[in-house]
Amino acid sequence: MRRLRWVVPFAALLLVAAACGDDDGGGGGGETGGGGGGEMLENVGTVNVLNAMDPEAEAPAIQEIVEQGLGEVDYTIEIEGSADFEEQFPIRAEGGTLDIALLPQPGTVASNAEAGNLVSLEDMGFDIAALEELFGEYFVSLGEYNGEHYGIPTNINLKSMVWYPKDDFDAAGYTVPETWDELMALSDQIVADGGTPWCVGFESGTATGWPATDWMEDIMLRTAGPDVYDQWVSHEIPFNDPAVVTAAETFGEVMFTDGYVLGGAADTPSIAFGDAPLPMFDDPPGCWLHRQASFINAFFPEGTEAGVDYDWFPLPPIDQEGTLFAGELAVIGTAGNRQEVKDFLDEFIAEEIQCGMGGVTASSRISPNVNVGPECYANDILADASVVLTDALAGGTGRFDASDLMPGEVGAGSFWTGMVEYMQQGPDSLQGVLDDIEASWSAG
Repeated sequence: MRRLRWVVPFAALLLVAAACGDDDGGGGGGETGGGGGGEMLENVGTVNVLNAMDPEAEAPAIQEIVEQGLGEVDYTIEIEGSADFEEQFPIRAEGGTLDIALLPQPGTVASNAEAGNLVSLEDMGFDIAALEELFGEYFVSLGEYNGEHYGIPTNINLKSMVWYPKDDFDAAGYTVPETWDELMALSDQIVADGGTPWCVGFESGTATGWPATDWMEDIMLRTAGPDVYDQWVSHEIPFNDPAVVTAAETFGEVMFTDGYVLGGAADTPSIAFGDAPLPMFDDPPGCWLHRQASFINAFFPEGTEAGVDYDWFPLPPIDQEGTLFAGELAVIGTAGNRQEVKDFLDEFIAEEIQCGMGGVTASSRISPNVNVGPECYANDILADASVVLTDALAGGTGRFDASDLMPGEVGAGSFWTGMVEYMQQGPDSLQGVLDDIEASWSAG
């Protein structure tokens, strides 16, 4: 389990290895462990990048940006968005057919590195000291196992965001809440006015349930605080600890209160997370509030305008402050132990492509590259999100997504499915759900 070291400057945490392109790769014949090390394989002319992007919208947009940014190269790039990423990644990693994966769960790096499924950055010829200087030591450490490094941060997103239909919201006379009590009072007011406060959807193919774990993590930060959150992530407290129960009960107060959730809590696991906010844009709005990360506006209806049709506010504090964020690590499978893969990654993390991804609403990716300024982004919302991240990390209240740091069988397994069960079976199922998650962790 990765240990957490959070009090770091934002600029240090979010730096990308843009300058790594200056490294001519060497790459090859590292003797320092790391599955798939040794001499590089022959180039095959195609670099596949497996990822969890939406295959219909985001992945094609990134494909176009990458092709434009790469210019003339002697290989072809395949940006393969997969709704079944969580199934496909271990199959390809274990089968030796993986080039690159953009991995949203750093907690799975160690097990794959131990199994010899990944090639270390050292073996690929990356300068780790340069990466630490450019990314920040903490972010690079998320991909570390047994003294070697296996992941390069390529994306970061702010999760503690509540979206709302600004024009209708303002016309109704609602005001942005600054505390949890004010948020619940706003929810009550919307119900009293005949509306439905919350748009919620937890369906995501084989990853169904992850948006519910984000709710839990955001609330855990705000009820238990960062230190206890860290203990939860590292299993220093059990998953059925009273602090976790309190967070889950607070989550349930939103999900199970009559009239709060469009369609009701039991239906949320069947509503695609990308479709969930769409009723906000009905006339009148079918729902008014949607808690989701900075990438969700890529799913908003075409032609909607940030700051006019929609806006956002930070999920308010409860007993404590907290900000949840996540990101991706580019990891290299044993089939990717090739110079063309190294060359692609050098370009992918550099300023031109990173800036391009921030400038397209279909991707709405916040770059961790220090050289990607606010002018790169499609709208002020993405730029403003980075400010919230800055403040949270500088204040020591920012935390990486817990489920993405937990062992895969928990974070991308029993935690996801447990939250689905909680939604479908209701408040009385909570203790059993948390007991089952704890049992799955202890059994691992």
